[in-house]
Amino acid sequence: MGALVGDALGLGPHWYYDLEEMRRDFGPWIDGYTTPKEGRYHSGMSAGDLSQTGLIIRMLLESTVTCDGYDGLDFRERLDRELLPKLDGQAESGPGGFTNHSFRQLWQARVHEGRPWDEVGGNADTSEAAERCCVIAARHAVDPAAVAWHSFDCTRLAQTDSLIVQQSVGFSLVLAALVRGEPFDEELSGKLMDQVGDGTVRFTAESSVMEDEGAGPSLGFASPDALLLPSWMARTAHDPDLLIEPAWKISIVHGMSCALPYVLPAAYYLAARFPDDFENAVLHAINGGGQNMSRACLTGALVGAQTGLSGIPRRFIDGLKDGASLEQGCLRLADLAVADPRPPRQGPDRWPAAVGPLP
Repeated sequence: MGALVGDALGLGPHWYYDLEEMRRDFGPWIDGYTTPKEGRYHSGMSAGDLSQTGLIIRMLLESTVTCDGYDGLDFRERLDRELLPKLDGQAESGPGGFTNHSFRQLWQARVHEGRPWDEVGGNADTSEAAERCCVIAARHAVDPAAVAWHSFDCTRLAQTDSLIVQQSVGFSLVLAALVRGEPFDEELSGKLMDQVGDGTVRFTAESSVMEDEGAGPSLGFASPDALLLPSWMARTAHDPDLLIEPAWKISIVHGMSCALPYVLPAAYYLAARFPDDFENAVLHAINGGGQNMSRACLTGALVGAQTGLSGIPRRFIDGLKDGASLEQGCLRLADLAVADPRPPRQGPDRWPAAVGPLP
């Protein structure tokens, strides 16, 4: 729910890299949903609407609830049926008023070139996969191995750059830990590294000498550095000698661009600085400008996991388009996670041949 709120908060003031211009258009402090200005990104949409990324998160939420867990085949069929026919490969078109780089590449490969799903991932370095994987982290939180495998599979649908996949899967593991009740502190990374060390999450590629027979394949990342980042950012947020005031200026420290390596550290910082204050966390993410939609989406997921649904101000849920329905979907997802935690698969979904190219 926090991810969806963060996404919608960014709709109006999205991609203002001139902060003075953003203040002129929306005032000195953005504190809620806003309508995009004429001629800017998402023009014609209304305050409280979801972007295309938010709509994809909703699609994955509906798929996961229906299938009682992440089902790559079902999700890909929904993309083929419900989203890709509405795209044309252009940026400023499609549901949500804008199609991000990764899904433009996906459309080009899947629809225009007719490739099968295992050949459509591109080199986009953005954060869309990490954002939608919040659904996977919530549903499978009690099983870190399942979180890692399913997030790996879901990320590779559109993005294949190793660094981006590593950071996206790392974000899912961080989020799952917060859902389980772990604090966002300087010890969090050590706990995640312990999961790698004891083989719970086979995050890195191992040598043939060290690899345990029968343990299943590793995710194959060169290093576990993505799991070290959250505690570094928690240390930054908690160190009295490292003052970033106001907190929204973390966007300037790490950069306002769309690439995940810029967006994710800022989201971790805000989530560690405001662990029990959802409103301050997401609004500082928004008021930092630039790619504030993704920053707020990731921050909203991380802080929502710490505060719970009751910690999200009611006005944010009530002001969200279809907020009541989305809330019920999130509650249903939580019920399934508690009632029936599934064991991990031995490997990621390998994209069955039945899901071939679009006709």
